[in-house]
Amino acid sequence: MKTQAFLNKKTVFNSRDFDDFYSRERPGKTTGRRALLKYYLHTGRVKQVRKGLYLSAPPGRPAVADHYLICGKMASDAVLAYHTAMQFHGKVYTVRNDYVCCSRSRVHSFEYEGQMFKAVLFPRSLLNIGQEMFAVENAESHDETLRVTSLERTMVDMLQRPELSGGWEEIWRSLEMVEYYHLDKIVEYVELLDNATTAAKVGFFLDQHREQLMVDPSHMERLKSRCPKSPHYLERSHNGNSKLFPGWNLVVPDFIVERHWDEQ
Repeated sequence: MKTQAFLNKKTVFNSRDFDDFYSRERPGKTTGRRALLKYYLHTGRVKQVRKGLYLSAPPGRPAVADHYLICGKMASDAVLAYHTAMQFHGKVYTVRNDYVCCSRSRVHSFEYEGQMFKAVLFPRSLLNIGQEMFAVENAESHDETLRVTSLERTMVDMLQRPELSGGWEEIWRSLEMVEYYHLDKIVEYVELLDNATTAAKVGFFLDQHREQLMVDPSHMERLKSRCPKSPHYLERSHNGNSKLFPGWNLVVPDFIVERHWDEQ
C-alpha cells in the first residue's frame, strides 16, 4: 500500500526517488527494490521514459506525461532553463516540443513521445563561484516541486544562448511578453556571468525597451562597464546586413533592428 501511495503522489520519478522511498520503507534492506519496480512496470502501473526515469499511471488509466517534470527529473539538480523556463512561466510566442534543463552533470538527451529533452551544463562562470542556483525558483507542477530559472535569469540566458531559445524572433517576441522585470536582478546576474558579449546583448535589449521596462540610467551604466572594448556580434553566423551600436560595441542584424517579423 505504501508503494501505491508513492506512485499516486509521484507523477514522474527517477531511480533516486524510488531508492530513497525504498530505503525509508525497508531500512537496511537492499534486495527486492529492482524486483518491486519490475513488477509495477509489468503491470503497467509504471511506464519507463528512459533508463532510470519513469511515469506512474493512475490505476486503470494510461500514464500522462508532464513534460516539465520529465525535464526536471533528468538530473538530481536539474533546473528548467532557456525557452523551456519562459514557456513554463507562460511567456513564449511559440510553444516548442523541446525541453531544456541545466545541470552540473552531463546527461544524455533523449526523445519521448515526439518531445526532445536535453540537459546542458550550468555556465562555467557560475560553477566557478558556486552561484549556479542564482535566481532559481521553486515551482509546482502536478503537486510536485521543480526548479526553474526566474524571468530575469531566463531573459539573460535566452539572449546569451539563442540556439537553446528558439532563435532571435522567438526570443524578442517572447521577452516582450513580460510586462515587468526586476532590473537589479538582471544586472546582478550579468555581472555574475562575467561575459562581455552577454552584457552588450542585455544592454541593447533593455535600451530598445527603455520606456516599456522603465530602465534606469544606472542599470545602463553598470552594463556598459561590462561591454566589450571592440565590436562583438550579436549573431556570428548572420551573413546579411547589420548595424553597429557603438554604445554597446554590438553588431546587430538589420532584421532585429528593423523588426522584420512585424512586416509578415
